[in-house]
Amino acid sequence: MKKTPAMTLAALFILAMLLLQPGQVRADTVTEKNLPQLLENILQEHPGILLDVLRQHSETVLDIAQQGSNVRRKRNLEAQWLQDMKTAKQVTLTDRPVLGNAKARVRIVAFSDFTCQFCRQASQTLDALLPQYGSDVCLIFKHLPMDEKGVSALASRYFVAIALQNEEKAWKFYHSLFQQREALLGGGEDFLKKTATALDIDMKKLSRDIRGKKVMTVLTEDAQDAERLGVEGTPHFLVNDLVVRGALPPDLFKAAVDMALKKNGK
Repeated sequence: MKKTPAMTLAALFILAMLLLQPGQVRADTVTEKNLPQLLENILQEHPGILLDVLRQHSETVLDIAQQGSNVRRKRNLEAQWLQDMKTAKQVTLTDRPVLGNAKARVRIVAFSDFTCQFCRQASQTLDALLPQYGSDVCLIFKHLPMDEKGVSALASRYFVAIALQNEEKAWKFYHSLFQQREALLGGGEDFLKKTATALDIDMKKLSRDIRGKKVMTVLTEDAQDAERLGVEGTPHFLVNDLVVRGALPPDLFKAAVDMALKKNGK
């Protein structure tokens, strides 16, 4: 059995008890049943021992606190997701590239921004998570750029325009932007053009499309979806009908996917 931080801390208290009260408390007399009472007795007689142990093993104490926080957070999220399931979330998906199986049991819709640090973090979580589910989970990227007149909005237009030519290359573009976020922020449109050129895109068509009606329609629809759903910031995800706000740790994002799969009978 793997020893948890809580078990380690309990063992430290027991050791302290044995050292402080030799002859009164023997190792073979400490059981799971009487441990709470023994701890209470020793702490009443020697209150300073608690502070000593906490000081000497602060990292273990922090681990225990973090574990408790994660458990509470997961419990709260699962309660929220149970409520989310009761309301269908409708979004526009026409002309959106799909990463994975378009008929997957679970569809993750990301409202995101290529220049957002937390969005990049979330994209890395998804990159690790999606292969675990194979054809059961797919990803669709919707745009909610923080700066509608800056590089984040321009990056969105490039992605949509590239997707109109080739969906596979659009996803390569997606990964390049998140992986090289600092270069995007520093290089602006020059970096976007260089990245698109490396994908062997028709650059003349791309130049027309990024300011064309079709691309702008897609981006307008994304903004309208976000407003209708009450999206207040990025990243923001729909895992089927479950709402995931922010860059959740991998285990919590996985919990959302697992719950959505279970809802769909898997």
